[in-house]
Amino acid sequence: MKKSFGGIILLLTILVVAGCNDKKVNTPVMEIMEDSMIVDTTVYGRCGDGTAMHTLELVTDKGDTIVYTLEGLDTCASVQGGLFVGDRIAVIGERVEGLNEEMFAKKVINLTSLQGVWTSLDKKFEILDGGSVVSDMGEPQPYTEWKILNGKLVLPPDTFDIYQLGPDSLYLENDKGIYGYKRVLNNAKPKQEAAAKKN
Repeated sequence: MKKSFGGIILLLTILVVAGCNDKKVNTPVMEIMEDSMIVDTTVYGRCGDGTAMHTLELVTDKGDTIVYTLEGLDTCASVQGGLFVGDRIAVIGERVEGLNEEMFAKKVINLTSLQGVWTSLDKKFEILDGGSVVSDMGEPQPYTEWKILNGKLVLPPDTFDIYQLGPDSLYLENDKGIYGYKRVLNNAKPKQEAAAKKN
């Protein structure tokens, strides 16, 4: 009897000490869990041969073929980076009743066009295939990775809407403003050729 009473006292003491601890150890863990629980509705694949002016044929990563309507009754898809057969594409789509139950592409992002070296007055980074980013490590918060999540470009710690993606320009928007970047052409080949001539 004395042993069980002593065990109860010990257990209560531990609970009281643990309850008095003001450290919020679980807060970061909860934030990470909430982030990872966001469902990505983006469909990924390659731009197919059947793509035309008002339709996008997407050959998905799972091997399915989906045909999206780009324009319809009072609708027009946001296509960023152009549509070129074979390019990797991310699509946010929805089924629209007024279009004979067809799939409508709300947002289309050409991931092949998004890749490359982008520069502004204060930033320079390269978006690579596979989700990695090479940045100037002298920056306060250099980008190291990227992904598309529900039609937005995530460059941790920032998340952007792709306002405009062209052959030589990229405009990203978030609640702080619009950021413009210029594409830097790859000069690696001329440098390699120059090095080969020296040898």
